[in-house]
Amino acid sequence: MLKIVLVATIAALVAEASPMPRLQLPQLDGRIVGGVDTTIESYPHQVSVMYFDRHICGGSIIAHNLILTAAHCTRGQEYYFLNIRYGSSLKNEGGQIVAVSEINDHPSYDPTTQDYDISVLKVEKDFELSPKAQIIGLVSPNTQEGDRHAFVSGWGALYSGGPSPTQLQVVEVKEEARVACSKAYGNKITDRMICFKNPGQDACQGDSGGPLVSGGAQVGVVSWGWGCANARFPGVYSHVDHASLRNHIVGIMNRK
Repeated sequence: MLKIVLVATIAALVAEASPMPRLQLPQLDGRIVGGVDTTIESYPHQVSVMYFDRHICGGSIIAHNLILTAAHCTRGQEYYFLNIRYGSSLKNEGGQIVAVSEINDHPSYDPTTQDYDISVLKVEKDFELSPKAQIIGLVSPNTQEGDRHAFVSGWGALYSGGPSPTQLQVVEVKEEARVACSKAYGNKITDRMICFKNPGQDACQGDSGGPLVSGGAQVGVVSWGWGCANARFPGVYSHVDHASLRNHIVGIMNRK
């Protein structure tokens, strides 16, 4: 009986401290490493997905009442536990907060491989757009892959297992060839994934679900990786231009 009570107590504490399912994931190192301070005015699409009032993941404004984030951030969650903070450069401070009213994980999301790792969240009321809160468009359909430069923003840890910043961070990364990335990860990269890297700079814990932006459009969602800012292993992002992911996103946009 004591063992059952202890297990239940530990499970409750873990659920409070880490609301996202972790054990069955690859390595969800979604943070900004080697980045620089920036402001929400420079990345007004950036939001914080919160468990009650605590930051757990990043996200982006893709419509007046929709957020794009990662399915591993929301899988197993109840919508009424989640809130969105937007319009602030500071984690857990400032801006405005709106409650989530609906979670739309991709129906094919696989928590073991992180394939189809996207989720679209609907909020209770429209965002109040301003210089600090703007909708970002998705990358144009069938955009050519390869050699793209992109920016990742977020409030994730500054180094693996380290503290996270209060001020929004941003880092520039470059697209890694699909063949090379797949080889690095033992052929675990699917068509729904794209890879970007910059040795010494990367996204990791706490940035999961955040936007990867190139040419003013969102091309990816921070998903997973092995280590952080490791030259051997690029960051892996959900490839929003892939038909199966785009169709899920646009389908929800069209019915909202």
